Amino acid sequence: MDFERKRTAMERLNETEKEEYTNRNEEAFLDNLECEAYAAAKELLTVAYTEPEDIFVVGCSSSEVGGHRIGTDSSPKIAGAVFAGIWRACREKGLFLAAQCCEHLNRALVIEKKAQKLYRLKQVNAVPQPKAGGSFASAAYRGFSHPVLVEEVEASAGMDIGGTMIGMHLQRVAVPVRLSVSRIGEAGLICARTRPPFTGGERAVYNPNLM
Repeated sequence: MDFERKRTAMERLNETEKEEYTNRNEEAFLDNLECEAYAAAKELLTVAYTEPEDIFVVGCSSSEVGGHRIGTDSSPKIAGAVFAGIWRACREKGLFLAAQCCEHLNRALVIEKKAQKLYRLKQVNAVPQPKAGGSFASAAYRGFSHPVLVEEVEASAGMDIGGTMIGMHLQRVAVPVRLSVSRIGEAGLICARTRPPFTGGERAVYNPNLM
């Protein structure tokens, strides 16, 4: 009996240790995601010619970040970590972050009410959820001070994490930007800045700061 009690106690201890180990690994993974997201956003914003109160659009598949096919394993924890890193970089630059929802909400965007008013953006009615809008948009909705959903934006720059198709929300003309960070977690990262279209013919002179 003593042997059985000791074995049961050891098994319980081992289960506790396993849980603690799993929790530590998860915490480290999420911390790393936040750092990767912050580094990528900060690097992009150093070359994107943005100004305070410009819009920065981000689409993120938490499924892809976690190593799964887009739309199959939405993770609020993963999305929250990625959002925290990008949101910090945006606040440092004084930018409005627009978090793109998934196709279930027609790729509408979560944005601060102040930006919606400033840019006269068309508001739509929905509250994003992990399975209807996506975990990243849901994290933004929780994280913003006064979140609203809008139909579309014309962003000055953007990040596509995991193939979420943000192009419809970028200003013309989009310019691809290759960063030193090529992935967030397991998801591929595609970034872009924008520039005004050139106008004029062969004698035109252009402003190099807008190219």
